[in-house]
Amino acid sequence: MDKLKEFYKNKKIFITGHTGFKGAWLCQVLLNFESHICGYSLKSEDISLYNILKLDEKIKSIIGDIRDLEKLKKSIISYNPDIVIHMAAQPLVIESYNNPVYTYETNVIGTVNILEALRYCNNVKSFVNVTTDKVYENKEWEWGYRENENLCGYDPYSNSKSCSELVTYSYKNSFFKDESSPAISTARSGNVIGGGDFSANRIIPDCIKSASKSENISLRNPNSTRPYQHVLECLYGYLLLAMKQYEDKKYEGNYNFGPNEESCIMTGELVNMFCEIWNKDEDKKISWYTENKNGVHEANFLKLDCSKAKSILNWKSNWNIQKSIEETVKWSKAYIEKQDMNIITDNQISEYFKI
Repeated sequence: MDKLKEFYKNKKIFITGHTGFKGAWLCQVLLNFESHICGYSLKSEDISLYNILKLDEKIKSIIGDIRDLEKLKKSIISYNPDIVIHMAAQPLVIESYNNPVYTYETNVIGTVNILEALRYCNNVKSFVNVTTDKVYENKEWEWGYRENENLCGYDPYSNSKSCSELVTYSYKNSFFKDESSPAISTARSGNVIGGGDFSANRIIPDCIKSASKSENISLRNPNSTRPYQHVLECLYGYLLLAMKQYEDKKYEGNYNFGPNEESCIMTGELVNMFCEIWNKDEDKKISWYTENKNGVHEANFLKLDCSKAKSILNWKSNWNIQKSIEETVKWSKAYIEKQDMNIITDNQISEYFKI
């Protein structure tokens, strides 16, 4: 971890999607590493981790649409970064059913645009495109998907991210073949949890919303199995990958970053753990119930095989699911109590990275 902080000190990082949940956590981590940051994204929601941490005051922020090629190109050329991490996306499965055209435009054409802009940046040495564990053709089997499995997401969100992977592959082989070209990789991670996620139709934000009002939690699919992990787990993977391939292009490729086997649990188990942790200091105890609605298609069983990242990058999962939920609840209760969330967030970053 010490090498990571040393490497990123004074590096210029360009992040798309910096106003989102993952993007805000990544900005805060890199600020702890003393990096220089430029973000390119849509305006943040009024209630967002980005605004809570007042990141506008700490980084260079460009408000723009990833679908706007000319503005994106101008922004990245002007900043001339060392590393680019692409996270701008329409990230929700249910929203992708409601607005599939926007989802494909953002997730596919957005990837085309960032890679096209990259062709005009002479200084960039490392590019990481963040996709999802849902890029794989889901066969509902009980073992983890490996990086060489077939890419074919079912729903518009998952499928658009599969397309984003293919776009990256094509650009890498068509335009970035020279030794002087940046190293290019994609990173596929599991379902992330952590403090400061206010997204609709995500399990932990929904849990926190109900728990904060002392209401029982409604679950759509309590028996679905997912690779749940704290947001810092996958961010560690992205940063490690970006660093390794910056130093040596032999590390570029496709990587899974997911939790260990014991943290791939059913949603009902996850919420049981959440309720147990949340209820510890509460007078009114909460529980959950199954929502009897016919929803859109969602995979029932999904795991990642992360042996490639572990063996090649020496990446590992540091926080199990119990610890991840504990830290998420701790952050959320501190926010409800109006504590200084920069201190709370930095403390969790320092604990995870031991800085």
